[in-house]
Amino acid sequence: MSTPARLWKDLAPEKRLAAADAFWRDERSQEIHAPRVEAIVIIAKRLNFRGKSVQALPVEKRAKYLAQMTDISESIATHALIAYHFAAQRPLMGAFLDAVGIAHEDGLISAEQVDAPNRATLAAAAEKVQAAFPADDLEIYLRTLLILDGETWKELDTLLPLAKP
Repeated sequence: MSTPARLWKDLAPEKRLAAADAFWRDERSQEIHAPRVEAIVIIAKRLNFRGKSVQALPVEKRAKYLAQMTDISESIATHALIAYHFAAQRPLMGAFLDAVGIAHEDGLISAEQVDAPNRATLAAAAEKVQAAFPADDLEIYLRTLLILDGETWKELDTLLPLAKP
């Protein structure tokens, strides 16, 4: 089974940079504080900088350094993937959730409990969304759903990787 860190490693460099940028710009201060501190520490060690020096770098520089690392922790990868999707993929997320029939607010699932969609529903939704969005973006989103909530999205495993049109 894949993990957030494995998915991060598999991302194309430009997607990893976008995810790293979203990670540093994420406004959820309480949720993202510990992974950010961890990222600052590993960047500082790699560059032989002090943590305060890394923290003072512009977001673009911190994003570049983080994106160059393929071996990051599960926590950093998880938060970066979530931040990336909410910063750059809300229309895709909303379209997929609409196609599956799951209530959401701008791509954020609003229901407390979501029943696991069946394979046919997921396949139809993936096909519909793939017609409107880049296949690699959809694949990253579906892999993220499966990794972060394998119980609800377990049937996605049978659809991935997506067939390229």
